[in-house]
Amino acid sequence: MERSGIQPFVTLHHFDMPHELEVRHVGWLGAGIREEFEHYADVCFRAFGDRVRFWTTFNEPNLFTKFQYMLGAYPPSHCSAPFGTCNSGDSQREPYAAAHNIIMSHAAAVRNYKENYQAKQGGSIGIVIAMKWYEPLTNTTEDILAARRAQSFELEWFLDPIFFGDYPSHMREILRSNLPTFTSEEKKLLQYKSDFIGLNLYTAIYAKDCIHSPCDLSTYEGNALVFATGERDGVMIGGDTALGGFYVVPQAVEPAIMYVNQRYKDTPVYVSENGYSQWSDVGREELINDVERLNYLQGYVTHLSRAIRNGADVRGYFVWTLMDNFEWTFGYTVRFGLYHVDFDTPERTRTPRMSARWYRSFLTGSSAGALTDEAQQGRRADS
Repeated sequence: MERSGIQPFVTLHHFDMPHELEVRHVGWLGAGIREEFEHYADVCFRAFGDRVRFWTTFNEPNLFTKFQYMLGAYPPSHCSAPFGTCNSGDSQREPYAAAHNIIMSHAAAVRNYKENYQAKQGGSIGIVIAMKWYEPLTNTTEDILAARRAQSFELEWFLDPIFFGDYPSHMREILRSNLPTFTSEEKKLLQYKSDFIGLNLYTAIYAKDCIHSPCDLSTYEGNALVFATGERDGVMIGGDTALGGFYVVPQAVEPAIMYVNQRYKDTPVYVSENGYSQWSDVGREELINDVERLNYLQGYVTHLSRAIRNGADVRGYFVWTLMDNFEWTFGYTVRFGLYHVDFDTPERTRTPRMSARWYRSFLTGSSAGALTDEAQQGRRADS
């Protein structure tokens, strides 16, 4: 049910793991976590399904499994060489064991929803994946294959089992026995397909092959034998943002969306996150008159519109985010909001930024051009 024109789009799991489940099942590493998640999802379907039409099982499992079990940057902070020096962990095996349990937890929730709730509640259920668009660093066959391989270890790692019933061949060739195998019973469960794919799509980056030349493999893409960089021949792939590696590359939206649509045919796509980050310690005027965020959003929406005109099945677009909030390990030092939040005031005063005014005008079709001109003038003044 819509309230005030707002349609809930509910995420069941977004990184957090109750400590009790970490103790009982070793988090996502224990197969018993699947039953726990299925029960939790069922409670939510029964309690809120009359008001929720869109369910997302997991947000960015391909990202948080790497950060939790390969790089050791998020709790429970497991890792091993060359990715890090944690107190415990196996970076060659644990990310894939955790991912396998997440995929099967997703499948169990999808089956339950489709068999017991979807017909009477009229909703849909999907999953959200973090996606970068990988461009080859050079036009060599090696780097072209590296970009393709990086995408297998990023996007297809989760979506191929969900839609095709197995992991990508690139992953099997490299990981061998460290990549789990689906049993016949698990494959039956995977026959219940997701209704949509959510993509958290912010950026693009270059991919360099590390099979035929030496690289630093202790990085996010290292398990794919790929080194990712934002620079080619001294030129950056796009403008900087507050988050390292999140470059401004709006033209990457078109190939990314078309790639997903073509690979997972007949599955609608939502851009479930897209936005621009600023450091909090810049001046208040720059935070409020956020010319770069406005230009970022306009560029990404423009290229998304082109993809749709070229036949992409995109059903929705979400700006990250409505207002400044606590950004994980960055805390309050990074701001993504359309609304500025003054965290130093008791009432947390909220002020619409220039980007909020532009986005409101864009959505309503009123006076968007004037704000765009204002932003362009601001960009010229900054340069």
